[in-house]
Amino acid sequence: MGKINSRSKGARYERELARYLSENGFPDSRRGQQFSGGSDSPDVVSDFPFHIEAKHVQALNLYSAMTQSIRDAGDKPPCVIHRKNNSESMFTCRLDDLVALLNKQQWKEEQNDKTQLRH
Repeated sequence: MGKINSRSKGARYERELARYLSENGFPDSRRGQQFSGGSDSPDVVSDFPFHIEAKHVQALNLYSAMTQSIRDAGDKPPCVIHRKNNSESMFTCRLDDLVALLNKQQWKEEQNDKTQLRH
């Protein structure tokens, strides 16, 4: 596959991913604007709690993709959402980031439960 076709394939996957997130709890998701943003523009702009590096390739160098996401992540924890042809999408992140997010979410839920009990 040539450079233009692979770029087009990547853009299609970014739109597909944005649509998926929009339909599954993150309604403001859209494809990032790499052409007008900086090199650190996310592939998908969303209120999803991770900076998304999207990859639709047959042979992914996951550590290279993750390094790119870490470099570009800014304030959000980095992740790579990836898939091969005829396969489902996969999500990769650092374990520390996932555990921190889950603990933060659990703490928020516990605080909400306590608030509801007081009222």
